Amino acid sequence: MHDVVRIGIGGPVGSGKTRLVERLVPELAAAGLDVAVITNDLVTDEDAQRVRRSGIIDPARVLAVETGACPHTAIREDPSANLAAVDTLRVRFPALEVVLIESGGDNLAATFTSDLVDYWIFVIDTAAGDDIPRKRGIGVLQADLLLVNKTDLAPLVGADLYRMRADCAAARPHKPTVFTDLRSGAGLEEVVDRLITGAMLPATVPGAR
Repeated sequence: MHDVVRIGIGGPVGSGKTRLVERLVPELAAAGLDVAVITNDLVTDEDAQRVRRSGIIDPARVLAVETGACPHTAIREDPSANLAAVDTLRVRFPALEVVLIESGGDNLAATFTSDLVDYWIFVIDTAAGDDIPRKRGIGVLQADLLLVNKTDLAPLVGADLYRMRADCAAARPHKPTVFTDLRSGAGLEEVVDRLITGAMLPATVPGAR
């Protein structure tokens, strides 16, 4: 059975993690990649149900992990439930190439263990405050890719995007940050390009940039 690239998506509640999954699945599929999704929640499969209802992916390709504890437990301390879900998807879909693993909403300290993912994205949003990069949470500092989402809301909440860009650059001098408005799709193309290069996704498939 061939290797599957596992991409983690984490961040606080409401930052746009599920929206990112919904945006990435069609883009990766259009690039010729065989994709599946795993969502993590405390005691519900709400996020999985949302993705299944979206019409962007075969519902059988979406699995839910109910952590029953702090969301970061299943993506860091004990990823066994998520690893088992990956194995289930690999058996179900032998041509599978990419699995997006969305964590349950957590705080700025949430991280993914390298035992679970090959590459991970941390999502924050402007509406939660433009001081988040200055707080230098572990997710902001260590994620392979940081997304600052909901740029469209910055003027409405008084967030200073110029300051956020400078703060992100200071906090992550050697790692990329992308500013996005996932509702409209602004910044999505750069995110996909970063994944193809940074997560070492197959780039020779039809349609890949």
